[in-house]
Amino acid sequence: MSLQPGLYQHYKGPQYRVFNVARHSETEEHVVFYQALYGDYGFWVRPLSMFLETVTVEGEQVPRFALIEPEPSLFSRP
Repeated sequence: MSLQPGLYQHYKGPQYRVFNVARHSETEEHVVFYQALYGDYGFWVRPLSMFLETVTVEGEQVPRFALIEPEPSLFSRP
């Protein structure tokens, strides 16, 4: 499962840097590894299925996270 690394914007406004998709060691669920670009610049993981969801905002379906600027993955296979 893949997701383009790069700069994403959450539907509520904050921006995040997505590094890559990993698998949970016990469940093998795909999770997104990303960093907040505000506050303490914390690192986070979230299930890929949740990252890719759409949410309803003022009656309109919008992506939870929208790609703003792609970048090459630092961890992709050759």
